[in-house]
Amino acid sequence: MGTGDCLHPLWQAELKKDLKLVDGKYQVNGITFIPTTEVACIYSEAGRVRRIHILIFLPNLDSAAKLSEVLTKKGINLVSDGRPIMGMSTKALCEIVFSVEPEALIIPAHIWTPWFSLFGSQSGYDKFADCFGDFSDKIYGIETGLSSEPAMNWRVKDLDEKAILSFSDAHSLPRLGREATIIGGECSFEGLSKSVKQRKIIGTIEFFPEEGKYHYSGHRNCGVVYGPEELKEKGVICPKCKRKLTVGVMQRVEDLAGISNDKLQISNENGVIKSKAFPDKPGFRMLVQLEEIIAEALNSTVSSQKVKNEYERLVTTLDTELKILTKTPLEQIEKYAGVKIAEGVKRIRKGKLTIKPGFDNTYGVVKIWDENEDKLKEEEQMGLF
Repeated sequence: MGTGDCLHPLWQAELKKDLKLVDGKYQVNGITFIPTTEVACIYSEAGRVRRIHILIFLPNLDSAAKLSEVLTKKGINLVSDGRPIMGMSTKALCEIVFSVEPEALIIPAHIWTPWFSLFGSQSGYDKFADCFGDFSDKIYGIETGLSSEPAMNWRVKDLDEKAILSFSDAHSLPRLGREATIIGGECSFEGLSKSVKQRKIIGTIEFFPEEGKYHYSGHRNCGVVYGPEELKEKGVICPKCKRKLTVGVMQRVEDLAGISNDKLQISNENGVIKSKAFPDKPGFRMLVQLEEIIAEALNSTVSSQKVKNEYERLVTTLDTELKILTKTPLEQIEKYAGVKIAEGVKRIRKGKLTIKPGFDNTYGVVKIWDENEDKLKEEEQMGLF
């Protein structure tokens, strides 16, 4: 796991107090941590304001302390926010980070979101090299964000030589790990660095990208939402307020993609999604959180005590959440959780869902069971009498 906020002075003190070095790795209760932070580069370049979120991975806390010292001397306020604002370009940030710690990993975060990312429609770039300049070859990977998955990124030639990574932020503990990267090496900074630089990624765990807040284009306040085909037909001006729509991730991928989605020849083998056109690309799984499956199966809410109790019972009785969602035999899930929850897991593995895509800072809605399907079953049951 990443520590997050490793440049913040107060958090640095906590990390130094609580993290213990075990065989050269920082650990707490058997969990390995790597010093990490997310920063926001906000600056003007080529007549546009650029807002780019960047992830920094460091080999040790000493490097974090040195980097904090250098940035503070340059007038950067590291105290006011865990994700500090850097009034400098991404290129300038790279120069500082690599001068302090040559082994650091710099990864652009959620690279497609409209407002704060590398390829964002509102404040990003059209080309990787325009953002990172001479440092482009030292940026070995990118992070997909919630609104995109690896296959969408495979379509962009600029990313052919980059590791496709997925991480989750820590806004709420239950969602920690909802997106993750499975590396092929040791669970350490060195192992992560080697896996990213050599693109030896085993696979990633993903959100369904339609759930992300910016998957489609639209205006939330106007209730206008367009997919790529509809946007192509109707244009980017909102029919209600006559202002430009927030262009979403799916459209932005279409704008920059070199090949169509059909040419990827996507396959789903037991829940692992791969490309027949690019067989060497690591596979990925798209999952829905177990609590959400339970809530829908029980016709309840994720926050209800009934759902929380059932969740705790299943992860105690069966296995970890990820194993239940991906590996546990359906017969075993049915035995301990019932037919409907087992059916929900089966549908997740096959990707057979109904999803209302997110747009303009509004999360998408995933439904495992269609309302019409439930009505049809009720009618069929009533017809038996």
